[in-house]
Amino acid sequence: MTLSGPATPDPTAPAAPSVPAAPSVPAPAESADDRRAVTGKRRIAFAVHVADAADLPGLLTLLRSLVLSNPALCEDVVVLHPHLPDTAFAAAHRLHPRLLPRPAAGRHEVFRLDGYDTVLALSPEMVVLGPLDPLLRLRTGVAAVVRPGQRPLQDGLLVIQRRDVAAMPPGGEDAVTEIGDDVLVPLDSRHDFRARRLYDDLPVPEGVTILNFADPDADTASADTASADNPPADTSPTDTPPADTAPAYAARDRFDLDDAAFRAAFLALSGPKHPDLLLHLALPLPAGSRPPIDLVRQLAEVHRQRGRHDEAVALLGPVVGDRPDLPRCHETLGVCLMALSRYEEAETHLLLATASPDFAPRAFGQLARLAWLLGRTEDARAYALAGLDADPTDSNCRAWYARTTPRTAASAPAPSTAPAPGHESAPAAPDRQLAHVALFADGDENAGDKVLPEAVRRCFTSDTGPDRWYQQHAHLLVDDAALDELNARRAVVVGGGGLFLPDTAPNGHSGWQWNIPDDVLARITAPLAVFAVGYNVFDGQRYRRERFAASLRALVERSAFFGLRNHGSVARVRELLPASLRDQVRYQPCPTTVARYLDARLARPAARTDTVLINCAYDRAGLRFGHDYGHFLAEMAAAVRALSGSAEVRYAAHMPADERFVDDLRREHGLVLPVDPLYRFTNDEIRDLYRSVRLVIGMRGHAGMIPFGCGTPVISLVSHPKLAYFLADIDRPEWGVSVHERDLGARLAERAHAMLSDHAAAVADVHDRQRALWEVTRENLARLRELTGLPDPFTPEPAAGPSAGVEPGSGPASGPALPAQRSAAEGRAPRLPDSA
Repeated sequence: MTLSGPATPDPTAPAAPSVPAAPSVPAPAESADDRRAVTGKRRIAFAVHVADAADLPGLLTLLRSLVLSNPALCEDVVVLHPHLPDTAFAAAHRLHPRLLPRPAAGRHEVFRLDGYDTVLALSPEMVVLGPLDPLLRLRTGVAAVVRPGQRPLQDGLLVIQRRDVAAMPPGGEDAVTEIGDDVLVPLDSRHDFRARRLYDDLPVPEGVTILNFADPDADTASADTASADNPPADTSPTDTPPADTAPAYAARDRFDLDDAAFRAAFLALSGPKHPDLLLHLALPLPAGSRPPIDLVRQLAEVHRQRGRHDEAVALLGPVVGDRPDLPRCHETLGVCLMALSRYEEAETHLLLATASPDFAPRAFGQLARLAWLLGRTEDARAYALAGLDADPTDSNCRAWYARTTPRTAASAPAPSTAPAPGHESAPAAPDRQLAHVALFADGDENAGDKVLPEAVRRCFTSDTGPDRWYQQHAHLLVDDAALDELNARRAVVVGGGGLFLPDTAPNGHSGWQWNIPDDVLARITAPLAVFAVGYNVFDGQRYRRERFAASLRALVERSAFFGLRNHGSVARVRELLPASLRDQVRYQPCPTTVARYLDARLARPAARTDTVLINCAYDRAGLRFGHDYGHFLAEMAAAVRALSGSAEVRYAAHMPADERFVDDLRREHGLVLPVDPLYRFTNDEIRDLYRSVRLVIGMRGHAGMIPFGCGTPVISLVSHPKLAYFLADIDRPEWGVSVHERDLGARLAERAHAMLSDHAAAVADVHDRQRALWEVTRENLARLRELTGLPDPFTPEPAAGPSAGVEPGSGPASGPALPAQRSAAEGRAPRLPDSA
């Protein structure tokens, strides 16, 4: 049978293709959050077929070579075998943390590995000598080294993209005899170099990726077919190497190590190591001896990054307890103790870390954050200032110094929650205010987190300033004093935003972003409403669910209203709750998506320029892109070139880190994009920019939701489940393209051109989708008004006058009335910084 290519793909198919169920694997204590079905993220596996028990020593050598040659790489290794007992793989399990034995009829079953998108088929006759990244970046067909008269399907390297091979028929290995030319991707011979070419003691050439000791032609080779590339075959991977191939076998023999020597060789490697490999091969630490300090710190860092702060503390505590001369370890230990809400101990260790000039700025930045979390604003400012004394260029200390320094009226920018003109009187009595718990971004922080709190408040009151609202940052510890402030208000609103995320400002009280202990939460007496919050865990992210699930249950039990911003979040949170509480979780769209109903100015027709804005995100880049960042960048370059003939393409940065895309695009592909730094804009300027363009292509959640809310068509670059969740909610999955999409550039350009060519219809479609979200929001707000006792801000008063506008084409009976704009920037034209 010849493997042929797939049928022509359906151009209307969703960007994030459905992915087969993952193989059945025992779930670890804290399993990775797997949402590949909505993000389209590739799952990669190595596959090795062992014909019988005699191949097991070769498997062990292959595994050692794979790990030692690629220490930063750790994917599933599926071992296909003829029903060998589980005990046969005990030694292999010790070498690799993701070994998955699977019974199989033969090597041809590498084409049948359900649950994977890319399969690298290896054999026990191979050793890996070089980096495999070039092979992992392949995206099409079946790649193999082509040699006349040889069959790579039998024992050669194969890089299989499973979507490009037709379904395998029943039958054994003889059912597959060749790879069709329409699927075959030829590889350079260095990727599967045959050891038998190295006769006469030739050295292994530089740059060989895989050295293959198999002899596929041993049974058929004859003297008349011998050549320099195909000499007479009298070699095979036996215990006694042929006399004229010593260098090749020496290259293989260096991986013939016992377990202790293998572990030592791995730990001695310089450069990055994959966290799974490091934990698997370094733990448990040897008993009876003091382990290397740097190794312990590395292990603690892995635990910290995975939210296992208690294990990090257990590792580091005994090591640094009597060693004040280990500033880097004290810094890591202090950060982990702070994440466990053991603040006093954390402060002690962070202070010890400041003794080193190399680590003082970072440690002082953490101390500033710790003091701020506890409400010690003056201490936080002093710590930040000390960090700037140690390093005047430290951006973290500078940000904390700015946050904790009182601002004069002349120097302070007008925040989104400032009192409206004419409302500068003293705040109302507490029982007339609402308390608002959220992320209140400032400085150069995320632009979306600046717009969002104002949008939430507009759902409840036309005045979004301190006259009507008392705010508590979600990261601040809710102690008794803070609890009293919350209970003094007529209601507490928590949200919106992706607060259900374990690794942003981790704390030991809740396991998510609101830093509130369960016993304090139980003592909230004011009506509590969770409003448009998102489950923000990344695809593939690991975290411990126990503390979060317990806090979540207490929160739902205490809440009078519990609304999440997409149905995906609703489903994920319900999974963590007992059946008795699941129905209390409701759908409440993010209020930024209905901004035209909240701000009269945005309901008016927009004057648009021929501009397309692009936005990308780089936090947790490994989880977003996997092995595909180079592919993503190249495809985006192609899309930018295709769109530049139809519109000016600019870049919208929500954070300074977002500008990496512009730098990488210029360096790798020679394209220059002008940048609009939205993190320096006011909220009105952000909305005005988004409503003045024709299309926004965004990776951040609010780079899609804010322009959508302003009536602008959007295309989402899906690197996080929340983007796909939002598009599913508005029944427009075709508005999203996975960052892992093989034909990303062409598909993105095609969809963008379709929206630009019939822009009026695209805008009308956005308005229609918005209307459904607004109906849900209005229904929920009616229920919330019963809790707060507040009047409906969307019902015009008799004397409201012309400023209380309505949606274009709507009257009071058919659409909502809109409040007049409440912004300190009202009356002045937006000033968009020119950073081109």
